[in-house]
Amino acid sequence: MSTGMPQASVKSQIFESLLGFLPDWVQITVLALIVLAVLASWAVKIKRKIAHRRAVRGGQPVHAAARYGQGRGADHLGEYAPQQAPQQGSGADHLGAYAPQQAQPAQQPSGADFLGAYAPQRQTDGPASSA
Repeated sequence: MSTGMPQASVKSQIFESLLGFLPDWVQITVLALIVLAVLASWAVKIKRKIAHRRAVRGGQPVHAAARYGQGRGADHLGEYAPQQAPQQGSGADHLGAYAPQQAQPAQQPSGADFLGAYAPQRQTDGPASSA
Protein backbone atom coordinates (compact mmCIF):
# COMPACT_ATOMS: atom_id res chain seq x y z
CA MET A 1 0.00 0.00 0.00
CA SER A 2 2.79 2.38 -0.82
CA THR A 3 1.77 5.73 -2.27
CA GLY A 4 5.14 6.33 -3.88
CA MET A 5 5.94 9.21 -1.50
CA PRO A 6 8.62 8.73 1.17
CA GLN A 7 7.30 8.94 4.69
CA ALA A 8 8.40 11.91 6.72
CA SER A 9 10.65 11.27 9.67
CA VAL A 10 9.43 11.78 13.20
CA LYS A 11 11.66 14.84 13.59
CA SER A 12 10.21 16.56 10.55
CA GLN A 13 6.67 15.76 11.70
CA ILE A 14 7.38 17.32 15.10
CA PHE A 15 8.98 20.33 13.41
CA GLU A 16 5.99 20.79 11.09
CA SER A 17 3.53 20.46 13.97
CA LEU A 18 5.38 23.13 15.95
CA LEU A 19 5.59 25.59 13.08
CA GLY A 20 2.37 24.59 11.26
CA PHE A 21 0.08 26.87 13.20
CA LEU A 22 2.27 29.94 12.74
CA PRO A 23 1.92 32.38 9.83
CA ASP A 24 4.12 31.84 6.75
CA TRP A 25 6.42 34.80 7.44
CA VAL A 26 7.25 33.41 10.93
CA GLN A 27 7.94 29.95 9.49
CA ILE A 28 10.27 31.39 6.88
CA THR A 29 12.08 33.49 9.51
CA VAL A 30 12.58 30.49 11.80
CA LEU A 31 13.88 28.35 8.95
CA ALA A 32 16.25 31.13 7.87
CA LEU A 33 17.59 31.46 11.43
CA ILE A 34 18.19 27.72 11.66
CA VAL A 35 20.07 27.72 8.35
CA LEU A 36 22.07 30.75 9.49
CA ALA A 37 23.01 29.01 12.77
CA VAL A 38 24.22 25.91 10.90
CA LEU A 39 26.29 27.99 8.48
CA ALA A 40 27.78 30.04 11.34
CA SER A 41 28.79 26.89 13.23
CA TRP A 42 30.49 25.54 10.10
CA ALA A 43 32.33 28.84 9.60
CA VAL A 44 33.57 28.86 13.20
CA LYS A 45 34.70 25.25 12.92
CA ILE A 46 36.63 25.94 9.70
CA LYS A 47 38.19 29.07 11.19
CA ARG A 48 39.42 27.11 14.23
CA LYS A 49 40.81 24.37 12.04
CA ILE A 50 42.75 26.90 9.93
CA ALA A 51 44.12 28.62 13.05
CA HIS A 52 45.19 25.25 14.46
CA ARG A 53 47.03 24.33 11.26
CA ARG A 54 48.79 27.71 11.19
CA ALA A 55 49.90 27.26 14.79
CA VAL A 56 51.29 23.80 14.04
CA ARG A 57 53.13 25.02 10.95
CA GLY A 58 54.48 28.08 12.77
CA GLY A 59 56.06 25.98 15.48
CA GLN A 60 53.89 27.38 18.25
CA PRO A 61 53.19 24.96 21.08
CA VAL A 62 49.84 23.27 20.72
CA HIS A 63 48.43 21.22 23.58
CA ALA A 64 47.94 17.65 22.40
CA ALA A 65 44.58 17.19 24.10
CA ALA A 66 43.22 20.56 22.99
CA ARG A 67 40.84 20.67 20.10
CA TYR A 68 40.86 23.43 17.51
CA GLY A 69 40.91 26.83 19.20
CA GLN A 70 40.82 25.47 22.74
CA GLY A 71 43.62 25.82 25.19
CA ARG A 72 44.29 25.40 28.85
CA GLY A 73 43.59 28.09 31.41
CA ALA A 74 47.33 28.64 31.85
CA ASP A 75 47.63 29.51 28.15
CA HIS A 76 45.65 32.70 28.72
CA LEU A 77 47.51 34.07 31.77
CA GLY A 78 49.86 36.28 29.76
CA GLU A 79 52.18 38.28 32.00
CA TYR A 80 50.68 36.63 35.09
CA ALA A 81 51.91 33.19 34.10
CA PRO A 82 54.53 31.69 36.42
CA GLN A 83 58.08 31.90 35.14
CA GLN A 84 59.58 28.64 33.97
CA ALA A 85 62.53 27.44 36.04
CA PRO A 86 65.64 26.58 34.02
CA GLN A 87 65.69 23.06 35.44
CA GLN A 88 63.13 21.03 37.29
CA GLY A 89 64.15 19.42 40.55
CA SER A 90 62.48 16.93 42.80
CA GLY A 91 60.21 17.90 45.67
CA ALA A 92 63.07 17.46 48.16
CA ASP A 93 65.04 20.18 46.35
CA HIS A 94 62.52 22.79 47.49
CA LEU A 95 62.49 21.95 51.22
CA GLY A 96 65.13 24.53 52.13
CA ALA A 97 65.71 24.63 55.92
CA TYR A 98 63.31 21.71 56.37
CA ALA A 99 65.45 19.32 54.33
CA PRO A 100 67.04 16.50 56.35
CA GLN A 101 70.65 17.19 57.22
CA GLN A 102 73.34 14.95 55.79
CA ALA A 103 74.89 12.71 58.44
CA GLN A 104 78.63 12.80 58.89
CA PRO A 105 80.16 9.58 57.55
CA ALA A 106 82.50 9.21 60.58
CA GLN A 107 79.69 9.39 63.14
CA GLN A 108 76.70 7.11 62.67
CA PRO A 109 73.69 7.94 64.84
CA SER A 110 72.52 5.21 67.20
CA GLY A 111 69.00 4.42 68.35
CA ALA A 112 69.60 6.31 71.61
CA ASP A 113 70.19 9.51 69.65
CA PHE A 114 66.51 9.60 68.71
CA LEU A 115 65.11 9.12 72.22
CA GLY A 116 65.31 12.80 73.12
CA ALA A 117 63.94 13.48 76.64
CA TYR A 118 63.37 9.77 77.17
CA ALA A 119 67.06 8.90 76.87
CA PRO A 120 68.67 7.60 80.08
CA GLN A 121 70.66 10.24 81.91
CA ARG A 122 74.41 9.77 82.03
CA GLN A 123 75.86 9.64 85.46
CA THR A 124 78.79 11.89 86.17
CA ASP A 125 81.58 11.17 88.68
CA GLY A 126 81.30 13.85 91.33
CA PRO A 127 81.44 14.44 95.09
CA ALA A 128 77.95 12.97 95.61
CA SER A 129 78.93 9.48 94.59
CA SER A 130 79.77 7.11 97.46
CA ALA A 131 82.09 4.52 96.05
